[in-house]
Amino acid sequence: MSKDKKKKGEKSAAEKPEKLDKKFYEKELEKLQIELVKLQEWIKHKGLKVVVLFEGRDAAGKGGVIKRITQKLNPRICRVVALGTPTEKEKTQWYFQRYVAHLPSAGEMVLFDRSWYNRAGVERVMGFCTEEEYREFLRSCPEFERMLIRSGIILIKYWFSVSDEEQERRFQARLEDPTKRWKLSPMDLESRARWVEYSKAKDEMFAHTDIKQAPWYVVEADDKRRARLNCIAHLLSMIPYKDLTPPPIKLPPRQKDKGYVRPPITDQNFVPQVY
Repeated sequence: MSKDKKKKGEKSAAEKPEKLDKKFYEKELEKLQIELVKLQEWIKHKGLKVVVLFEGRDAAGKGGVIKRITQKLNPRICRVVALGTPTEKEKTQWYFQRYVAHLPSAGEMVLFDRSWYNRAGVERVMGFCTEEEYREFLRSCPEFERMLIRSGIILIKYWFSVSDEEQERRFQARLEDPTKRWKLSPMDLESRARWVEYSKAKDEMFAHTDIKQAPWYVVEADDKRRARLNCIAHLLSMIPYKDLTPPPIKLPPRQKDKGYVRPPITDQNFVPQVY
């Protein structure tokens, strides 16, 4: 790629940092996950309502960072929303309606693995919405998000940016790995063929929705480990919190056996000891 064709902010291979060391990554991830638990307790204690959107290219690593965020957290407090294709009934509703149903109550954090921005991305590029519906989304989305913020919701938006070379490498890896092949949908393959169209759609989306009240934060995601750490560290910095870790708990003594007799083992069905 020639210099004049490079987009602003794009790094050459020589400028890209080395892949993050696995041991260092795991050590730092553990530290960040401890902080996420502290943040979780603060959200519960203060009754905060937090919404985090994860958008970006297919195979950019959104699912990976969501998995690491939720790994140590209470699913009653931090939950993931990953909606599928809208039903025929949902297609007749106000566009934002099915997303509103999943917004958090007090003391909850909701992570959207793709969100209402589907309209500005896949629906726009693949022709799943009309030009009028698309333009209306660009007009109404900023107002919708301002309304959420005025209602007391903390809204954080992440865009995962990956190079076409790295996306291609990850697609090929999914083809070769039977445990990852399900991740490669027909829409993913189509997005690969329409790289430029998706780029233009993303640029226009940013131009309309990168607002002061809810800006986009871009995560450079060619290095998955580095992207995960950077995203989690940034998320922690966005919500001031205090350490509410309770003091060590002393376990009470167990109840004494007062003639309890267990039922015969033969009355129970056991899982076979295959391993």
